[in-house]
Amino acid sequence: MTQNLVTKPFMDVLAGTRQASPPMWMMRQAGRYLPEYRATRAEAGSFLDLCYNAKLAAEVTLQPIRRFGFDAAIIFSDILVVPHALGRSVRFEVGEGPRLDPLDSPDKVGTLNTAIDLGKLEPVFEALRIVRSELPKQTTLIGFCGAPFTVATYMVAGQGTSDQHPARLMAYQHPGAFAKIIDVLVESSIAYLLKQLEAGADVLQIFDTWAGILPPREFEKWCIEPTRRIVDGIRKVKPGTKIIGFPRGAGALLPAFVERTGVDAVSIDWTAEPAFVREKVQTKVVVQGNLDPLLLIAGGSALDQGVDDVLKNFAGGRHIFNLGHGITPDAPVAHVEQMVKRVRDFKG
Repeated sequence: MTQNLVTKPFMDVLAGTRQASPPMWMMRQAGRYLPEYRATRAEAGSFLDLCYNAKLAAEVTLQPIRRFGFDAAIIFSDILVVPHALGRSVRFEVGEGPRLDPLDSPDKVGTLNTAIDLGKLEPVFEALRIVRSELPKQTTLIGFCGAPFTVATYMVAGQGTSDQHPARLMAYQHPGAFAKIIDVLVESSIAYLLKQLEAGADVLQIFDTWAGILPPREFEKWCIEPTRRIVDGIRKVKPGTKIIGFPRGAGALLPAFVERTGVDAVSIDWTAEPAFVREKVQTKVVVQGNLDPLLLIAGGSALDQGVDDVLKNFAGGRHIFNLGHGITPDAPVAHVEQMVKRVRDFKG
């Protein structure tokens, strides 16, 4: 008697099989636009407390899966848990975002721990184990980290800025000190992601939110090369691991990123030129994205048209439907439902 095997559409696409209706999920799909998330967040207290409460982090990871039936869940956490596990002070100010003790001089960089304390991140791994045990069998579980450059921009400035110029300036003026931060983050990210795989993650995503602010030479040095090292480091221990890169704003540098890092898929933002991506990127790897998150606020015919455009542009090849960045807190749940139905009804 043959057993019915449960397939995972998300993983099938990453393995090379195009789907007539592309699998879908949303970046930041566990978040403030959901009333159940807001209730759980209130129970947890601070944002960081929620990240480090395994039971509640698992709960908010599962909430959008229960509500929308997405093909992938991404573990609820934050990219700045890595510097926190490196001994840096990390806090989240209400209405202001993250605050860290800045590493804005070579002397301060010298105080950076070189080894990550994975014990501090045990709640993340426990949350992964909980989600893995409760997730529908056909649903993929995504682990993630911030890319070294993006994480470094917050560590150097001590906060987010409009163009993250403190980190860019340090990279020019004190390249050795900046490279030390990057090197520590590369090794820490490898260790962190490997533990996520052990805890049950099926696939990994590396978020380089600030990659697009770099000129080509710096993009090669601080975005491509660190990501390549992480990919190689993971696959040295776990061969065949599927990894998604998101060098937001990379534009014309996307093909080089794909070729040199070895990622299996690449997320694209909503400004990416479709014909360029189809010809230079999608012929080599899976493309993920790229609906403008603002369309989930607009709703109506504008949202329908945006969804149709994404499907028209990319569903002919290997594609995972997603947003061009994270969903915003003011997106109505009804508009997410509208998007999900539009994608699910598509048969390309």
